[in-house]
Amino acid sequence: MKKLTTRDQTTEFLLYTAPNGGIKVEVLLSHETIWLTQKRMAELFGVGVPAISKHLKNIFDSGELVEEVVISILETTSEHGAVAGLTQTQQVKYYNLDAVISVGYRVNSAQATQFRIWATQLIKEYIIKGFAMDDERLK
Repeated sequence: MKKLTTRDQTTEFLLYTAPNGGIKVEVLLSHETIWLTQKRMAELFGVGVPAISKHLKNIFDSGELVEEVVISILETTSEHGAVAGLTQTQQVKYYNLDAVISVGYRVNSAQATQFRIWATQLIKEYIIKGFAMDDERLK
């Protein structure tokens, strides 16, 4: 498993917005891929975290992906829930683009369908042109 840090020049957070503008999910961009937690994948695909966890388990159990390759541990700092003014650090699993795509093609929801349409269009554009443009980032 890789260990990511948010304090280097190769890491940035992006905001993914669904084509219809209805879904916005914060995405970690680092080491030439994106990284999402199970919670963020659940938001992206419009399902609960248990559904994401089930799909990931099946993906790893079937050998489709190797868990140690697609997961990175990131230490995140947040406010302490019980004591005002204190912070706590937790180790959180982030899953790379390969895992996100694999889950996205297994989830049965309207948001997952939007994701599959978007991903397929992006892949087609890349195959035809040899590159894909992110029009929103270019504005």
